[in-house]
Amino acid sequence: MNARKCKSLLASASLAAILLAGCDSLPGRPTQAELPLRPTNVTDFATLYGENCAGCHGADGKSGAAIAMNNPVYLAIIDDASMRHVVANGVPGSAMPPFAQNAGGSLTDHQIDILIAGIRKSWAGASDAAAGAPPYSSSTPGDSNGGAQIYAANCQSCHGPDGKGGTAGSIVDPSYLALVSDQYLRTVVIAGRPELGHPDWKSAAGGQPLSPQQVSDVVAWLASKRPAPLASSN
Repeated sequence: MNARKCKSLLASASLAAILLAGCDSLPGRPTQAELPLRPTNVTDFATLYGENCAGCHGADGKSGAAIAMNNPVYLAIIDDASMRHVVANGVPGSAMPPFAQNAGGSLTDHQIDILIAGIRKSWAGASDAAAGAPPYSSSTPGDSNGGAQIYAANCQSCHGPDGKGGTAGSIVDPSYLALVSDQYLRTVVIAGRPELGHPDWKSAAGGQPLSPQQVSDVVAWLASKRPAPLASSN
């Protein structure tokens, strides 16, 4: 390549660089800071919660279709590892999808950590909110026959003698039971749904706090009402 061609190429390259630099300074062109973040780079709790959780758990952590995140009893009984498992992997057979990228979701491990920490920071209540509460989960199977008696003493005044509804809605509706796991039922029995008027385990209608075995038994009774093809112990 002769010297004249080299000079011509260098001049063209210099001109292109000048034009590109000029474009970067054009009025109205967004700065790097103004460009939208890649979804995996979002680290703001409010944004992550609003885009991934609020649709089911409520914009303020309550009054959604799923259990409230601002329920202090729920936050007291569930540990970070259990919450992470649910968020990351979802609950098969229920309406809770997986959010971790390695499970088919869109969130990074760091973003899931931000969600868990943000939920606790925003809504965790008094540390003694669940003092004496039954454990979040149990490996001891419940007895549905005993659960029927627990239901009659503590639940039928609102949900009706057969669970099909009274002053509160049906708790044995097949569509409802198809969307919730046994663990979800257990969580609601223990933590309640205060925003909907559903008492927790210590405010049961029978006048006495429910024991861990009683919680397991009433969950077994509810699960027994799930249509056979939908039966699940998730």
